[in-house]
Amino acid sequence: MKVWRGFLNAIVAAVLPLFLTCAAAAAEDSAKLDDLFSRLQTAEAEAAGRIESEIWIEWSKSGSPAMDLLLQRGRDAMAAGDNQTAIDHFTAIIDQAPDFAEAWNSRATAFYNMGEFGPAVSDIAHTLTLNPRHFGALSGLGMILEESGKPERALEVYKSALALHPNLESVKDAIERLETEAEGQEL
Repeated sequence: MKVWRGFLNAIVAAVLPLFLTCAAAAAEDSAKLDDLFSRLQTAEAEAAGRIESEIWIEWSKSGSPAMDLLLQRGRDAMAAGDNQTAIDHFTAIIDQAPDFAEAWNSRATAFYNMGEFGPAVSDIAHTLTLNPRHFGALSGLGMILEESGKPERALEVYKSALALHPNLESVKDAIERLETEAEGQEL
């Protein structure tokens, strides 16, 4: 396992200079994301789905083809149920590019899938520090809080996610469920 991780780190280190030259593109990406989030606030459900997809595409751009490949391989491993391999891929990216929020978010998801809530929450915190508008990370945090028996905190986090993306149906459902449960407890 260590050999594989070292190999991934070596590959990423070899392309790190390319990653650094892409920093100028980040400002342009930020303006594009600002526009997408602005449109998302007033979009109907169908349009919101397309805008959300565009946001995820932007979030998934590391600026390095090699890192983007590792991100995709990690996601593929996760989809195949191999969360440990996914974590290894995402960790290799994080080791070389700790400011790439989507690597943190993806690793948080893999940890969550393994039932490792502590590391998942830690990675979500990194994600949100780097990308405070990450409604996916907020949604994941809400799920963890809810599953951990903290419905009041989960409700707060879900509402924060919904403020960023008003058409998240699963979050709307979670909010309705938690508010209904809270009303039942007040009786």
